[in-house]
Amino acid sequence: MDFIVPPTMSTAGIPWEKVLPPLVPCLNGTRGFYNWSPTFLIPDTDNASSAEVCCDDGGFTVQVDVKQFNPKDLLVKVVGDFVEVQGKHKEKKDGPGFTTLQFSRRYRIPKGVDVMALESAVSPDGRLVISAPMLRTSSTRSDLMLF
Repeated sequence: MDFIVPPTMSTAGIPWEKVLPPLVPCLNGTRGFYNWSPTFLIPDTDNASSAEVCCDDGGFTVQVDVKQFNPKDLLVKVVGDFVEVQGKHKEKKDGPGFTTLQFSRRYRIPKGVDVMALESAVSPDGRLVISAPMLRTSSTRSDLMLF
């Protein structure tokens, strides 16, 4: 049986130990059913997101890498239970043509977050920081009287 690897994919990155078990009944002394998927053929890469989302007792925070955008090119708005972040460059001359760069992301705002206190700012290192505190509840321990 011949395998054809697309010309855009290097065979050096294929984890053969994951590909061969479905084809060979005994590999490294193991036998039995294998959970195999075509995604095993795709080499592992660093799929780190350019955004970090955190929600704890201190509040809700989203940090987005926006180094390629000016603060005036960014729009942050709350729509329902989501905070939406949009960025769009004006058309820039790129050789014989023009280039426009844009993105749009939505993040669900967890329950208990004070949406009216939501703030956003761009840090000097090019990260958009969106933050909001948790709502204050009226029945905190200091308010309760024990008899």
